[in-house]
Amino acid sequence: MKPLTRTLRLILAFACLASACWSPAAPPALESKPADPFFARFEPIKAPAPGPLLLRKGDRLSICGDSITEQKMYSQMIETYLTVCVPELKITARQFGWSGEVAEGFLKRMTNDCLRFKPTVATTCYGMNDHRYQPYDEATARWYCENQIAIVRAFKAAGTRVVLGSPGCVGKMPSWVKTATGTVEDLNLNLCALRNADIGIAAKEGTAFADIFWPMYTAGFAAQQKYGADFAIAGKDGVHPDWAGQTIMAYAFLKAMGLRGDLGHFQVDLKKGTATAGNGHKVKRFRDGELVIVSTRYPFCASGAPDKDNSIRAAMGLIPFNEDLNRLTLRVRGAAAPTCKVTWGDSSKTYSAAQLEKGVNLAADFAVNPFSAAFEKVGKAIAAKQAFETRQIKNLFHGEEGSMNMKETAVFTEKLREPLAKAISVSFKPVAHTIRIEPIP
Repeated sequence: MKPLTRTLRLILAFACLASACWSPAAPPALESKPADPFFARFEPIKAPAPGPLLLRKGDRLSICGDSITEQKMYSQMIETYLTVCVPELKITARQFGWSGEVAEGFLKRMTNDCLRFKPTVATTCYGMNDHRYQPYDEATARWYCENQIAIVRAFKAAGTRVVLGSPGCVGKMPSWVKTATGTVEDLNLNLCALRNADIGIAAKEGTAFADIFWPMYTAGFAAQQKYGADFAIAGKDGVHPDWAGQTIMAYAFLKAMGLRGDLGHFQVDLKKGTATAGNGHKVKRFRDGELVIVSTRYPFCASGAPDKDNSIRAAMGLIPFNEDLNRLTLRVRGAAAPTCKVTWGDSSKTYSAAQLEKGVNLAADFAVNPFSAAFEKVGKAIAAKQAFETRQIKNLFHGEEGSMNMKETAVFTEKLREPLAKAISVSFKPVAHTIRIEPIP
């Protein structure tokens, strides 16, 4: 292994402050990286593999972070996924994003704003503002680590399981930060160092870790090579990602929660005239190649341009979202022709008999499908609830109402939130849909 840089040595020296997670004699393995000068100065420590399922039935999830969280995009994706893709877990969620926040800021407000709701699981995403939009310096990194550790320990003391998220990356110097210095590469090297420190903190504290920086940084480079320089994975302002970057964030957190993505399967034997389904799906009728199903579990539905940074679908082409988290599998045996046309809803795809026998992922292949409209209704209900949660915390808890009587404000705002939360479960209804399989002579 090549010698470690001074920056990486410093991070390793105090990633856990009192107790380093890696000994100097056995430095950590590094992530593989593309053979391009763009990555030459980066030394990302290899992220830990996701563990077993972290979630438990009935968990209450808190999604915490700065303005990127307050955008309510990756948080909406996470809550929607947990609601419709794994409904048996019956997870509820709240988002606590606060624009401009650093880890120290959340630490100061977490008891009043977050812990009062008794979360059993929490995700955190800090570091973007903490790195101060400047090149790496030891004092700032130490300050960040101290507050990250304090947050984790406060959650653990409250009985909350933690997914510690790394910061993301930047795409340009933020024009609104007058104290920003250095180059874009300098800022990303700093963010990568904080990401490395987060890995050490997660290891020392026994929490899950969600790697946002490195997948976002590498995907952003790949997207520009593939789609052009205008594709901004970190957002057009260089800091606040649009849907593509936010999808990578949601993917990182969902993977870190130990989710595996088997959202259902349909087994068809055309020769025998039989069909079965499982994992949230029930066959209502099968006749002459037409399969009618009633589903109480949805795939994650995402349309949009495959090459734009404001599209979830574009991100799905850059990371293995569908392969890892979104598999709705159709397997067909006994086809009487070498190819078949599969029609699902208003769209059709042609597959070879060999492909169908192996299994095809309908969620990946049909951007618009019979679940799309129902999925959108749930997403809108979640967006409305999360929008109120921002108002509840920022405007009411930290406004005149909260300053006068915090306890009454909490009770009153929960009554306002209750119908918004209920609207989510009301909007999530079973979907009846039809798959037609037609051999092509």
